[in-house]
Amino acid sequence: MKDKLESIKSQSIAEIDTVDSIQQLEEIRIKYLGKKGQLTQLLRGMGQLKPEERPVIGQLANEIRDMISEKIEETAYCLKRKEREKRLRNEFIDVTMPGRTKKLGNRHPLTKVLDEIEDIFIGMGFSIVEGPEIEKVYYNFDALNHSEHHPARDMQDTFYITEELLLRTQTSPNQVRTMEKQKPPIRVIVPGRVYRSDEIDATHSPMFHQIEGLVVDKGITMANLKGTLELFAKKLFGEHIQTKFRPHYFPFTEPSAEMDCTCSSCGGDGCHICKNTGWIEILGAGMVHPNVLENCNIDSTVYSGFAFGMGLDRIAMLKYDISDLRLMFENDKRFLEQF
Repeated sequence: MKDKLESIKSQSIAEIDTVDSIQQLEEIRIKYLGKKGQLTQLLRGMGQLKPEERPVIGQLANEIRDMISEKIEETAYCLKRKEREKRLRNEFIDVTMPGRTKKLGNRHPLTKVLDEIEDIFIGMGFSIVEGPEIEKVYYNFDALNHSEHHPARDMQDTFYITEELLLRTQTSPNQVRTMEKQKPPIRVIVPGRVYRSDEIDATHSPMFHQIEGLVVDKGITMANLKGTLELFAKKLFGEHIQTKFRPHYFPFTEPSAEMDCTCSSCGGDGCHICKNTGWIEILGAGMVHPNVLENCNIDSTVYSGFAFGMGLDRIAMLKYDISDLRLMFENDKRFLEQF
């Protein structure tokens, strides 16, 4: 047994001297000192020795075990130190070198204009309402007083999912949903994405953004509508902006109008942007049609209201003098960094 112990000693030391990783060192420790290691298995056979041999062999085995353990600890320390020195060399940083500047992004022009518009209407006591972009035909058309054969219902104008579901063509359905859930007084704006089957060009896109507004209360008149929208235009474009209203037709308002503002580019003198008229149409509006109020179980003989809607993309183009709608969706940093 003494020869076997000496063999384990010399063999283990030789193997330890050749390792180059902590993992290999751990494998050697298990091989010789583990529960099933060679030295452990040898010590379990000491019961077969003569009584006078046991103390001698036991002492020798303990010395060899301690020697192997110490050798493993020393080697582990050396390996860890070498690994740390190697890592320090590889991860060396010259603190005298200039750092790398991190470029921060900017808010998208649509986001900037949306935030500004929301702040204006919140300051006038409006709340913000959002709703689903996949909408029911009832909320998108029927409840808003669209006739059964209105051209907006046609397949060439609307993205239908099923006969009863579509991608909303306007954010107006949320006006109906609001009136169903909340009784007057109501004062909300409804921003969001909408979808129509348009060809993509400088001023059209099948996906664009709208902001609509709704006020319902007792005694609401056209004067309230005009005063609210004139204040909005001056807050957004500047106090010098003038407005005018032209008669128009919308199924869900009566009377209806479109609001024009003096051109923000030429100040009303006439330019290529306003087609030399000095005016630019920015939104449609009108008094909420009694049928729409009744569809929402609001008594039209007691309450009245006004609604308006504008294209956020168009407002942003006017405010920042952007000539092509597509620029806002191309993710070109040269364009976005201007804002």
